[in-house]
Amino acid sequence: MAEEITTLEDLNAVAGVEPVAEVEINREPVRDELGRSYATGKRKDAVARVWIKPGSGKVTVNGREVTTYFARPVLRMILRQPFTVSGTEDQFDVMATVKGGGLSGQAGAVKHGISKALQLYDPSLRGALKAAGFLTRDSRVVERKKYGKAKARKSFQFSKR
Repeated sequence: MAEEITTLEDLNAVAGVEPVAEVEINREPVRDELGRSYATGKRKDAVARVWIKPGSGKVTVNGREVTTYFARPVLRMILRQPFTVSGTEDQFDVMATVKGGGLSGQAGAVKHGISKALQLYDPSLRGALKAAGFLTRDSRVVERKKYGKAKARKSFQFSKR
């Protein structure tokens, strides 16, 4: 009778397959000559280019202070989320340029860009940011209007006569 197979190693030995060495991903910090990390963030139709560097926590969006560009406190809270999750509040200066969409989409795009730039600056923060879902681009966009329809899917009012 053939020998009993109880583990994956036994099965590989019987099949004649050599085990594949586990690949360890060693991520290196990505920084430019000025010590900054750069990433693009997207949300709805908004696209943000974000640079982060060590500093006092100053955030500039399109050349304006964050309190004037994002006047609503909820939008500023969205921008702070990657820093609170990674435990790096007031350690990085952020310079962002953002185009397209509305203010809510722009805030989400800047948040996505900050998260990607943080994990490029310090790869050890990737786990916390990924677990919070900040590295995933929210790809939902407004559906286009179709001809013969009032909006994307809404029909015109039906009239029997």
